This record gives sequence, C-alpha cells and structure tokens, in this order.
Amino acid sequence: MTDYLPEVYQQFSSRFPAVKEAFDSLGTAEHDAGPLGGKERRLVKLGIAVGAESEGAVRSHVRKLLGVGVLQEEILHTIVLGLTTVGFPATNAAFGWAEEGLIEEGRR
Repeated sequence: MTDYLPEVYQQFSSRFPAVKEAFDSLGTAEHDAGPLGGKERRLVKLGIAVGAESEGAVRSHVRKLLGVGVLQEEILHTIVLGLTTVGFPATNAAFGWAEEGLIEEGRR
C-alpha cells in the first residue's frame, strides 16, 4: 500500500492526535463489525465515496485498493456500478479521479 498521506491529513493528525486515534479505532471497529472481507470492505468504501462525490476519498480508496492488489478493472467496475444510483455526473467525476490516480500510481 502506498505511504502517501495528504498534507492536510498529516496536519490534522499532528494537531489533534487523540481525535485521530479515536477515528482510527472507529475505523477498526467498523471493519470488524461484519463478515465482509478486506477487499469487499474497501470496494464498498470506494462506492460510498463515489456516491458522496468526495474526490479526496475516491483518490484515497483507489490508492489503498491498488496497494492491496485489487485490479484496476475491479476498481473501475465498482465506480461504474454507481451510475444508475448516483447519476452520470458523479460517476464520471469519480471515474476521472480514479483514472488520474491510476496514472499517478503507474497503472495506466
């Protein structure tokens, strides 16, 4: 997995370490709360990021997915699945962010 962390994330973590630790603990708890495997959980999170039209989250999840060996086709398919739920503009924007992420990670 890539070690990249956005500067704003690093600044927040430095300024509010207790909040960051609590946030990390919540993330661990949510991942452990059900039967989905790691790959499936990460793909679901990507889908949620697409629906939320969150550029930073889409980019982050693409990096994380690539880091654990998920294929770019699986990533793009996950994004395309949002089309009939969140619409073309959100899906197309996420597709563009993912494509840029794939290029940045040397996958395109």
